[in-house]
Amino acid sequence: MQELRSHKRRPNRTGEISIFSGLLYCADCGEKLYYSVTNNYSREQAYFFCSNYRKNTANCTAHYIREKVVYALVLESLRRVLFYVQAFEKQFVQEQLDKSSEEQRKELAKKRRELAKSEKRIVELDILFQRIYEDNVSGKLSDERFATMSVNYETEQKALKESLIQLKADIEMQNDKTANLSEFVEKVRRYTEITELTPAIVNEFIDYIMISKKQMIDEKTVYPIDIYYSGIGIINAPSAEEYEEMFQERLKQKHSEKEKTA
Repeated sequence: MQELRSHKRRPNRTGEISIFSGLLYCADCGEKLYYSVTNNYSREQAYFFCSNYRKNTANCTAHYIREKVVYALVLESLRRVLFYVQAFEKQFVQEQLDKSSEEQRKELAKKRRELAKSEKRIVELDILFQRIYEDNVSGKLSDERFATMSVNYETEQKALKESLIQLKADIEMQNDKTANLSEFVEKVRRYTEITELTPAIVNEFIDYIMISKKQMIDEKTVYPIDIYYSGIGIINAPSAEEYEEMFQERLKQKHSEKEKTA
């Protein structure tokens, strides 16, 4: 999703720009969500909707969500994440490293298999090209057939070499996850509390947000969104009940340590 960050915030037809413009994407089709303000230019009624749906309603669903709903959900999530990192930094870091390690091992193994396969095929193509060249010189292969086969081999080899560059870059990026985690924790340490969202805060902490279509759960409208934090991805901060258990566990550990040293 690196390409998502390259999108600049552009004003809509009314000249309005949201702090979330360019960051919201449809969870179903992957297209960007457009920002719109109603005819009376009321920011209270401003909303986002799937750009793919706007082009052709058969392609997707509207994924309509008000800007104020996004604001509330992002602010709540960010405050929970900041509290979690600040109150349980060691646990947060360990959880992310464990998660990253598991995912990274699988992803790296896959990428390295692809890399080895591509490198092997490039060597094979060199051999095949040499073989058809010799067959053409000896008259076993016509000039026309040689030209067609050589173009096909060269096209495939060029594509493979280009994919090698991307694969190596992806592998290198996977190795940078620990550095990304340290950087994220350092950013959190600079804040004591966030009471409102600003463009600077949103840019600093959020890579992009995936919006799913709204659902009705227990007769209440729910807007499922996945917030991808910078260099980290989705962070599932504990609930209030889980925090209470975590604090109680911490108190027990401190009490146990005091008894040991007494």
